[in-house]
Amino acid sequence: MKFDLHNTLCFGVAGNFAHHLEQAGENADFVNVTTESENAPKGLFPYYVPGAESFVGTYPLSHNEIRYPRDMQQNANLHMEAEVCVLFDVTYTNGGVSALKPKAFSAFNDCSIRKEGAKKISEKKNWGPNSKGVSEDFLALNRFEKGGEMDPFHIASFLKRDGQLHAYGEDSPVLTYNYFYTQLLEWIIHQLNHQSDFGPLEDLPSIIKQCHYPEQIMVSLGATSYTHFGETVFLQPGDELFLYVYDARKNTLDDVTEHASGKSIQLENCSILNQKVV
Repeated sequence: MKFDLHNTLCFGVAGNFAHHLEQAGENADFVNVTTESENAPKGLFPYYVPGAESFVGTYPLSHNEIRYPRDMQQNANLHMEAEVCVLFDVTYTNGGVSALKPKAFSAFNDCSIRKEGAKKISEKKNWGPNSKGVSEDFLALNRFEKGGEMDPFHIASFLKRDGQLHAYGEDSPVLTYNYFYTQLLEWIIHQLNHQSDFGPLEDLPSIIKQCHYPEQIMVSLGATSYTHFGETVFLQPGDELFLYVYDARKNTLDDVTEHASGKSIQLENCSILNQKVV
């Protein structure tokens, strides 16, 4: 399945995998943000707001490329963030989001700049065209709940540099997200209706109103933990990135690794993202 996302309002979930924020050095950003439980996500952030006059109005998604920030030379501290994203149809009641209906899911790279002093999460997330990654290969999703299509899927990611392939993120079942399925869906709806401008977070109801209550939104659900290599190695021009959201009933991690290595292997029921850093 393929979608044109140019008119789709896009959000990301911050802090939905254990240890990711610590590894990314971003815990301090959320020191004053109160959550309903210790393992709850920290908030939703916009990274693409169609029609916005600010930087988030620039379409950042690419299927094959990450554009290295032009003004930072070799010191952008750029991290791949391996995630799964879900496309939802939105229902509104009395000006608020009342329901999200899942349509499809895909491999997603929430590529981020690790920079101190950013006032909002979004400032690390969109630096122009081709600053994000999404696979063209969306998989149909009818049930975002236990027993649905996503149950057997894992997220895996790799970086190839100088001909050597390295695991970048930990191979992670989607079921190990801190919040997932009904709990996550209810949390997202609450944030869309109530999240205010506070600390690194932004006023989401006003953004939705600004976009004239879009019929469709896309949400990336949070990045996996890094391997030691991924935590300590930032992206550079010339790197090649591989991100897989794969059905672990039909493919092994060895299969996925061989595919990323360039071997002729057929993967089944898999969303694949392959990008070059330029």
